[in-house]
Amino acid sequence: MRLLVSRLLVAPALFSIPAAVGTISCRGGAPDAGARGSVRAGASPAPPFIEAAAAAGIDFVHFNGMSGQHYLCEMMGAGAALFDYDNDGDLDLFLVQGEMLGPGRTIQQALLSPKPPLPPAGRLYRNELMEDDRSRRSAGAESSPPPLRFTDVTASSGIRTAGYGMGAAAGDFDNDGWIDLYITNFGSNQLWRNNGDGTFTDLTARSGADDPRWSTSAAIFDFDRDGWLDLFVCNYVDFTFANHKRCTASLSRAQDYCSPLAYSPLPNRLLHNRGDGTFEDVSAASGIASESGGALGVVSGDFDGDGWPDLYVANDGRPNQLWINRHDGTFVNEAMLAGCALSGEGKAEAGMGVAAGDFDADGDEDLFVTNLTGESNRLYVNDGRGRFSDQTSAEGLSSSAQPYTGFGTGWIDFDNDGWLDLFIANGAVTAIEAEARAGDPFPLRQPRQLFRHTAGKSFEQISSASGAAFSPWEVGRGAAFGDLDNDGDMDIVVTNNNGPARLLINESGAGRHWIGLRLLGKAASRAGKPRRTSQAGRSAGDAERDMLGAWVEVMRPGRPALCRRARSDGSYLCSNDPRVLIGLGDSPRIGAVQVNWPDGRSEEWSGVSADRWTSLHEGTGQGR
Repeated sequence: MRLLVSRLLVAPALFSIPAAVGTISCRGGAPDAGARGSVRAGASPAPPFIEAAAAAGIDFVHFNGMSGQHYLCEMMGAGAALFDYDNDGDLDLFLVQGEMLGPGRTIQQALLSPKPPLPPAGRLYRNELMEDDRSRRSAGAESSPPPLRFTDVTASSGIRTAGYGMGAAAGDFDNDGWIDLYITNFGSNQLWRNNGDGTFTDLTARSGADDPRWSTSAAIFDFDRDGWLDLFVCNYVDFTFANHKRCTASLSRAQDYCSPLAYSPLPNRLLHNRGDGTFEDVSAASGIASESGGALGVVSGDFDGDGWPDLYVANDGRPNQLWINRHDGTFVNEAMLAGCALSGEGKAEAGMGVAAGDFDADGDEDLFVTNLTGESNRLYVNDGRGRFSDQTSAEGLSSSAQPYTGFGTGWIDFDNDGWLDLFIANGAVTAIEAEARAGDPFPLRQPRQLFRHTAGKSFEQISSASGAAFSPWEVGRGAAFGDLDNDGDMDIVVTNNNGPARLLINESGAGRHWIGLRLLGKAASRAGKPRRTSQAGRSAGDAERDMLGAWVEVMRPGRPALCRRARSDGSYLCSNDPRVLIGLGDSPRIGAVQVNWPDGRSEEWSGVSADRWTSLHEGTGQGR
């Protein structure tokens, strides 16, 4: 949506006026069924997304390092991170890369040759949106927004990835106001500290955040509410080159990729942030390491409504896990009791990606999990007390998924009508025989899917009507979500295994209203924690950062509130926009904005404008 961009790129406003009355909280409030899925009169039938990677300067192509050995890890990557590393007000992009696999093997032995630049490495792209806008304004050009443009700044950033990359997570670990980057690998992970000058320093060894095993997704959240961001790392299975097994396809008997069930699952890892640049491994003490499942996806959220952050983990071929925070540094897995470990038929499925969001507008977060071809993706509906029911079929999301293997996924209100829609990146993990017979050298291609939440009843698949951005069949893996062009609608970065990264730019929000919020706070100082000095020798803990985990309720006069959580985790192998974007439908009227901060305190603002991005600073609203 380009209509309101000239109002978006001004300095963010700060509001601290008491809230208006006459609003309806989203907790316990019934959705307005008449508004659900309503279509604005005269809305454009144009496709909702355009693919703009090449035009925007993103020339990244993933390399999976395959040589014909069918190593399991070559099918699973890779991801991406959306984060504003230079604090200029727009989202930058890091793309995770693979390398040649197998002892002694070289790139010349790859079945599918890598694309330049060589050798393959993770790449950091700077979004030039704000800089281009400043230049445009100084030249007196006010009528049209600048085109989206990225610059590859990997070399100048100092980021030198090592190992076979899987995923990424971004968050300000040292509370200095600059977002850091964590990269998961098949092998040793890496932690890159943002120096605040466009460069990064590798703190992996000194921080204690390394993990030599096969890690996949990661979640950044403050599990003990002490003001310092902690780190949960998904570990997959105990596959190595030494224990690699030869498996065959069920029909052709040709060599194919093994099931993850052929290998033992690895325990996940929970790292507690000490606040001095180092982490303490509390996996065992917290209970997290007590159960292993072959984890691929993770999302944080307060699923039982007690004000403390919990974790939901999607496991591949084994029961999923719901780790409930017990407020004392420990967690207990309640997934079986809560009804979200298995399908409604009682089967463990091949959980890949996971998303959490209040799709039914009842004030709690529901769960969506992507699964393998032949299974159904799963929608678990929360009753508000942390108990879930499988409502996949009832919501129209069952049969449409069975032909495909889903990975990256997210709840997004792509049309800004106030109701969360659903996106899925699909790609097979074993050869599709029809594609192989047709001579495709990489026969794993499947389509992306977009589901519109309609009429208060169910989801409607609109992929075929979504334009050229949804036409290619590719080997989809990661999906990262964020407003790349700051125009008030949700864009998507899709990563493809051994294929190009895609930028799906949202053009569908025009004519509907929205509110964008960045939630900032001095987390450690407000929690009563002292200013500390990291091992890198820099002071930390006294700067504002994104308050991951904060819960937002947008009150609307005479209409139910809309609720969203500030988070960067979820999907598959990716890190998302930490800001909150909420579609308002046809009315821009906002009564108040209430924020429940991660430490349990609440504040309220009135006078917050629609159709722009606004920063809300902890401690400047009216306490509740």
